[in-house]
Amino acid sequence: MENIFTDEYFMRKALQEAKIAFDRGEIPVGAIIVIDNKVIARSHNLTELLNDVTAHAEMQSITAAANFIGGKYLKGCTLYVTLEPCQMCAGALYWSQISKVVFGARDEQRGFLTLRTQLHPKTEVIQGVLANEASVLMKQFFAIKRK
Repeated sequence: MENIFTDEYFMRKALQEAKIAFDRGEIPVGAIIVIDNKVIARSHNLTELLNDVTAHAEMQSITAAANFIGGKYLKGCTLYVTLEPCQMCAGALYWSQISKVVFGARDEQRGFLTLRTQLHPKTEVIQGVLANEASVLMKQFFAIKRK
């Protein structure tokens, strides 16, 4: 029997969150956190709604997952996020000790890889999962904003 719980499967769920952000006028980044193939947190950017520069999708998911687990460490968890995390989010991911980060599109200007921000040494990183879909959504958003 084929495992349906692939990185692409969960990234599609993160993309659903990004589309919610898009529809609400937020930068379309979506994130989910999974443990044992179960989604324990889902979020999207809320910086405009909350008037809070720290209300990134990843930050919202980290908080929700920690509340779900009842502890601050996210060992055994995987974050799926549509855009490469920024250095602020990478710092929070470092301290959470999350086991795996899977992201879609690269952020060539502000992403943690570009800025050489470190994640926890035990955190596995997979990049480029459904990157085209995430990138297209981001480009559509900014094309509308620039009109």
